[in-house]
Amino acid sequence: MEAGLSKEKSGLRINAERLQHNIRELGMFGLNEATGGLDRTTFTPAELAAREWLKGKLLELELAVRVDEAANIWAVRSGVERADPPEALAASGGLSGSVRAQGSLPVIAFGSHIDTVPNGGKYDGALGVLLALEVMTVLHENRISTRHPLELVSFSAEEPNPFGLSTFGSRAVSGKLKQSDLAGVRSDQGQLLAEALRLAGGDPEQFGSCRREPAELAAFLEVHIEQGKRLLDRGIPVGIVTAITGIYREEVTVTGEANHAGTTLMSDRKDALTGASEMMLAFEAVCRKHPADEAVGTIGRIRNEPNAANIIPEQVSFHLEARGAKREQIGELLRAWGSEASDIAARRGLHLKRQLILDQAPQPMDALVMEVCAAQAEVLGIASLQLGSMAGHDATHMASLTRAGMLFVPSLGGKSHCPEEESRITDIEQAGNVLLQSILALDGQLR
Repeated sequence: MEAGLSKEKSGLRINAERLQHNIRELGMFGLNEATGGLDRTTFTPAELAAREWLKGKLLELELAVRVDEAANIWAVRSGVERADPPEALAASGGLSGSVRAQGSLPVIAFGSHIDTVPNGGKYDGALGVLLALEVMTVLHENRISTRHPLELVSFSAEEPNPFGLSTFGSRAVSGKLKQSDLAGVRSDQGQLLAEALRLAGGDPEQFGSCRREPAELAAFLEVHIEQGKRLLDRGIPVGIVTAITGIYREEVTVTGEANHAGTTLMSDRKDALTGASEMMLAFEAVCRKHPADEAVGTIGRIRNEPNAANIIPEQVSFHLEARGAKREQIGELLRAWGSEASDIAARRGLHLKRQLILDQAPQPMDALVMEVCAAQAEVLGIASLQLGSMAGHDATHMASLTRAGMLFVPSLGGKSHCPEEESRITDIEQAGNVLLQSILALDGQLR
């Protein structure tokens, strides 16, 4: 490992004023004048315009900009060191033929996403892309060379979207989303995903070609707002993510009997809604009792049928979601709730059906990346805290390809996915400097 950075590199810092200007400028795309939030959802005109703005900024830095088949935006800055000759690579376990053919070291990539939820904020995802842009700008204006090629990435469709495929771009790059998964997919408005993808510069016919091979990448880093209050409550400006939460989601259907709301005695009722409500509260109680703070549960997307004032509800369906830093935590929540839900259904004479929607395992971050980030924060005199991410991110999928790490910035009030979403520029600046120095440190240390 490299003992330390040169004086020239260790003295580099991001330009907070320029970064703040870019945050404001990107925040104009999709601005909802009525609420102050952003409506920059996936592949909408506002998001397409924001993409063009970003590509323009990247081209000003003389970066090689390309849009892959999943409409992810990549901007490449060449490295100066050549890869070892093929015979040396083979002896050491090597790199793939594609990387050997390029003759360069594998890439250090960093970025996030610029799409938002409806009426969202200007920091979620976008901050990671804008900090990546700022890092590239600092290196460009100081004429800094790196051993490894550096790539900024803005992933497509990270947020839940009308096409029902979140973390779309990073799942495609990691090979978890296939061309067959696109077939016939339409938005709520009837637009074909394939058509929207083409408008954004993607290629649904060659979709699989966007996949990156592990040997192409040396590391991936993502900066994101915390979307919670742990950093804020402790007064710490930088979080170093240890793992990204696992997400388990299922649709629960509770079936009873519809009947007249006035003539059916309480003792004769098989009310699906009150039974489902008891199950929901039981799930909340199970989650509150769990000793791990990062083991949480949510009930959402409720549908009641026939949903009339004078009819006892016959069927209720709802989405149940459990999250945890470890798979065991999620399993404990589900087992405890499953037993209670079955008892409630039996006692009330109801039928219970559970259908899996998503089972995404927790994803640990890379130990070396965490170590480097912590070390650079210490060198810079910046307080940091190791913590788990309780939301999903693109880094989850990039971790299946390469060393991955995340840095968090405090969220004021713990707010996100709303117009009030905000982070202090002083915190952002410190996280940005940790990102910049960590990329340079990894460039020196990784072989």
